[in-house]
Amino acid sequence: MKILFTGGGTGGHFYPIIAVAEAIRERVKDRKIIPPQLFYMAPSKYDPRALFDNNIDFVAVPAGKIRRYFSILNFTDAIKTVSGCMAGIIKMFSIYPDVVFSKGGYASFPGVVAARLLRIPLVIHESDSRPGKVNAWAGKFAARIALSYPDAAQFFKKHPDRVAFTGNPIRRDIIQPLSNGAHEYLKLEQGTPTIVVLGGSQGAQPINDVMIESLPSLLNRYQVIHQTGRDNLADVKQTTDLVLKDHPYAHRYHPMPFLNELELRMAAGVADLVVSRAGSTIFEIAAWAIPSIIIPLPHSISHDQTTNAFAYSRSGAASVIEENNLSGNILTEEIDRICGSPAIKETMKERARAFARLDSAKTIADAILDIALQHER
Repeated sequence: MKILFTGGGTGGHFYPIIAVAEAIRERVKDRKIIPPQLFYMAPSKYDPRALFDNNIDFVAVPAGKIRRYFSILNFTDAIKTVSGCMAGIIKMFSIYPDVVFSKGGYASFPGVVAARLLRIPLVIHESDSRPGKVNAWAGKFAARIALSYPDAAQFFKKHPDRVAFTGNPIRRDIIQPLSNGAHEYLKLEQGTPTIVVLGGSQGAQPINDVMIESLPSLLNRYQVIHQTGRDNLADVKQTTDLVLKDHPYAHRYHPMPFLNELELRMAAGVADLVVSRAGSTIFEIAAWAIPSIIIPLPHSISHDQTTNAFAYSRSGAASVIEENNLSGNILTEEIDRICGSPAIKETMKERARAFARLDSAKTIADAILDIALQHER
């Protein structure tokens, strides 16, 4: 049996693939199936260690990104897309997998085209409440369509029998918060409420700026773990060293370039509130059952994040501050409103827990295996 994954370009596309691969490895043991060969088709490996750890063979295929605005790169990337489709067909034919699993995004297009032309069964997963262009097209012929948000079902009305609300696959290494030893490891105070700020793996400059503005007030009542992004740490530290020079609680501020899996689990284990963008981190926050404030990218940059943020907030698990309304005072007031009310915090925890689908990766893995077994026969 052979299973090919495609998609990538961002962690939000790549790491759910890894979560599904982990689940496939577990499910073949439970179901006493011979372990399949796994392949990952994309322009780059993104995280070579994760591929190696999960015994996934990388298949390099170029792909071009089509931007929503005029750019000369749209022309050069169109050439990449054509060459990627040709390469994808040739390489997929040589592998001839029993099923293809696509996470969508521009990086998945060559693989999806190849699966379509070679009549290989396709399973797609849509992470956003409004599908991207590739998944919207692939949904017309995909054997199964898995959704992270129930709202996305309206875009696949013509094929309701193939659509399932599965939630977003989360890697097993980060799905469970870890509180034992977290205060000591992260150098936190016991008994002081903890705010965790996640701007994505690259950080987020507007969130960094508003956090710096808010720190003199926040640190009087909270301690803050702030993922700044690797490229932003030096600038953030330089500015906060000046801003907090004479602050009595400056030691409560903990800027970090990037939270690895252990640090992320520990931060989740002690967090009273998470401030985050509206990418796939939303599903990790929900799995951790932590109240959150979501600050989506502006609609002009990403229509996905704005719709995702409000779709999640409608569950009652989070509040949303749009970036054009973001200021230090507004963020501080919202943090105080949530953290200052045990009733609000508990309600948001319950709603987050209800929103989370901890069996997402397993559900998708079983669907992929079922289709692969049928195709193999």
